[in-house]
Amino acid sequence: MSKRVQQQPGFVLHHRPFRDTSQILDLLTRDHGRIAVVARGSRSARSRLGGLLRPFMPLRVSWVAKSDLGTLTGAETAARPASLRGDALLSAYYVNELMLFFLHRDDPQPEVFALYADVIRALGDRPNVAATLREFELELLGLLGYAVTCDHEAGSQRDIADDRYYDYRIEQGPVPVERSTGRLVFRGSALRAIGARQFDDEEVLRAAGRLLREVIAWHLGGKELKSRKVLRAVHRGRIAPRED
Repeated sequence: MSKRVQQQPGFVLHHRPFRDTSQILDLLTRDHGRIAVVARGSRSARSRLGGLLRPFMPLRVSWVAKSDLGTLTGAETAARPASLRGDALLSAYYVNELMLFFLHRDDPQPEVFALYADVIRALGDRPNVAATLREFELELLGLLGYAVTCDHEAGSQRDIADDRYYDYRIEQGPVPVERSTGRLVFRGSALRAIGARQFDDEEVLRAAGRLLREVIAWHLGGKELKSRKVLRAVHRGRIAPRED
């Protein structure tokens, strides 16, 4: 039996060519989760969908599916796209990669969809891209069941002490230690500030980046995302960021 869906809020996460004039799209949808569809003829010069089927454009999409790969039957804009340039644009591609790696096919998660829509909009509006990403990463991990613990010690409900140091062990949480250095050693005050999203403090923001980079890499099995490589290269001055 085929499934027909009409006017579903969604975003394009990734697209790749298929045959001569078509493409396969990975879509994030509100009520159906991450899906894959064929957009037939969408790469032809006469296609009215060509300018719509791009990342970060809020859409309403329709499709029919008889298997894991559906067929797009319609798409229209649902709102104005965010204005993304430079680091904000590269960061938005990083967000898309996280969606592709973390979300299973056909697993509806409306809260994740809402979080995604919010962060894409925020990346276009807010000047502090790094703080926006750290807030998003913390929220995403929490929604997926991988919450980062920043308020109590591993294996107990003992509160984190501001003046102590903790080794953050990804499968356990913060463990008190006597040393002040280490890849994932943090002062208690920094952990508590990360938990409170106090990213106007540059030291806290850097600590959050160090912590979340390791946590996300662990959950991805050590796989490095392409967008992270590009962003590092941009910051080293080797290439200029592409703009849509």
